[in-house]
Amino acid sequence: MLVAIYGAIVLGLLYALMALGVYITFRILDFPDLTVDGSFATGGAIAAVMITQGYNPAIATLAAFAGGLIAGACTGLLHTKGKINGLLAGILMMISLHSINIRIMGKPNVSLVNVETLLTPIAKPIGLYILVSLIAILLIKFLLDAFLHTDMGLALRATGDNARMIRSLGANTDTTKIIGVSVSNGLVAISGALIAQHGGFADVGMGVGMIVIGLASVIIGEAIFGARTVVIATLAVVLGSVIYRIVVALALRVPFLDSSDLKLITAIIVIFALVMPYLQRVSKQKRAARKRALELLPASAQSEGGER
Repeated sequence: MLVAIYGAIVLGLLYALMALGVYITFRILDFPDLTVDGSFATGGAIAAVMITQGYNPAIATLAAFAGGLIAGACTGLLHTKGKINGLLAGILMMISLHSINIRIMGKPNVSLVNVETLLTPIAKPIGLYILVSLIAILLIKFLLDAFLHTDMGLALRATGDNARMIRSLGANTDTTKIIGVSVSNGLVAISGALIAQHGGFADVGMGVGMIVIGLASVIIGEAIFGARTVVIATLAVVLGSVIYRIVVALALRVPFLDSSDLKLITAIIVIFALVMPYLQRVSKQKRAARKRALELLPASAQSEGGER
């Protein structure tokens, strides 16, 4: 059990960067970006190919980030300059990246078994792996927080809140959207590169369903920890990613479930995370209505007694 929990925490931290990328597009920009499923595999493909060709794993991971930035920029350009619907632009880029990723790897998958990667020095003991991963993820989280508090970051947040208003103030919303989607997919690609190094292979289909996992992490984190400020929201996303992985690990230990049910478990978790805030809101409204009714009841009773 403890081994499964430790493994879930490690995976949750590595997937947290992907969740932060999804948070930027879906929560900050209000942009339904499906490029994630493709750019995640792009990051893994670039890192795996460069590492197997002898490049330093750190440089390979940075190259994966650059690949994600380019993929995101292409989606942003299709939407802003090509005037293509945001959802459709993401789907088109996701489909294109499937072929591009095969071109990058030269085959459907690349093995990293017995190859020195960025994670090899910290692979054992598991406590060191978790500690170093946590420090690295928090560092990237704080850098993202700092970026979102710059003039460009504030313009990015304002674009998601009210694009028409920010345009009236002279800001170029096309530029902010392109930058936002680029940074988002850059983080997703880094996550893909780290997952490929952690798992020992990069596969063209490794990004399938990543958007759902990212959304689940964002929704779970916000439902539990809230999203009052950007700093709290990004921390909630990181913790939501870890919690999601722990829940999946525990669910897979249920006797009548196996690894083939992972997608079903993911869907159930997302549905629960989406419904839970609504149920909480309804319950809160009912309690407030009941409290108001109890407060009004004595006053009405007194008025009836006075009339008599």
